[in-house]
Amino acid sequence: MKKRVLVTGAAGFLGSHLCDRFIKEGYHVIAMDNLITGDLKNLEHLFPNPEFEFYHHDVTKYIHVPGNLDYILHFASPASPIDYLKIPIQTLKVGAMGTHNCLGLAKAKGARILVASTSEVYGDPLVHPQTEEYWGNVNPVGPRGVYDEAKRYMESITMAYHTFHKVETRIIRIFNTYGPRMRLNDGRALPAFIGQALRGENITVFGDGSQTRSFCYVNDLVDGIYRLLLSDYVHPVNIGNPDEISLKDFAEEVLALTGNTVKIVYKPLPVDDPKQRKPDITKARAILNWEPTVNRSEGLAETYNYFKSLPPEEWFKQPKEFASSK
Repeated sequence: MKKRVLVTGAAGFLGSHLCDRFIKEGYHVIAMDNLITGDLKNLEHLFPNPEFEFYHHDVTKYIHVPGNLDYILHFASPASPIDYLKIPIQTLKVGAMGTHNCLGLAKAKGARILVASTSEVYGDPLVHPQTEEYWGNVNPVGPRGVYDEAKRYMESITMAYHTFHKVETRIIRIFNTYGPRMRLNDGRALPAFIGQALRGENITVFGDGSQTRSFCYVNDLVDGIYRLLLSDYVHPVNIGNPDEISLKDFAEEVLALTGNTVKIVYKPLPVDDPKQRKPDITKARAILNWEPTVNRSEGLAETYNYFKSLPPEEWFKQPKEFASSK
């Protein structure tokens, strides 16, 4: 029988690409999403496939999946500041209760689980580049704390289930990732820059633009996730592209790509926004034989072409509104 994998957050940017990869690898994929930030458009091409099934479900509730289960990939969570600042309590709940439920399911099914942590566990780092041994510089009561601490708790409970219940666990720390199926209005730098350029608006850079990020193309990230899941390594692993760039230079790259003549304007830096971000991927290279292969110019072109192909009304779509954070 085909191996069966559950992907939570499956209708999101990363989750949908993971579903594609596991279908391609010959798995039976069970997708789960409550569609708060996800979009079924990301999965509609998979619905005719008999090896794909979708559950509209909130993982902070009890999770039931009939039959055997070999792997769980827990990717359910708001991932952009514009989302988790609007729904802070749901963000904390999916990191805590959602992870707890997924780990309980893994224990019950004898499945291996990989949880999606983030470079945000490092906060505004005092160590550069960031290694997995760095414990971070996080403000737990700041506006970003709801996301940062949800992910830090996720790592802690995952390791507790591994050591106490002997559940097979894997932890990935994801650095900035981009590619098709991102939301233009999700508040992250790349889709924000491209969206503004497509609409003919000035590009907004927060701070003076000297803060850095390291952008990894989605296909590279998914390959790293796949390799980590099938590895024997139980401690956190950074997956990202160490090619670091300032946000000012990145905005100029996007402008050059779009051929637009709008200006770059600067606004105050948000509270606790990291000043620098660059993964040390020594472990990924040594343990997974992984490193990114898609250079930024190639990945940006693919991403821009995707956004440009969307109906123009998508370019002007307003950020999603959410119910009150319960």
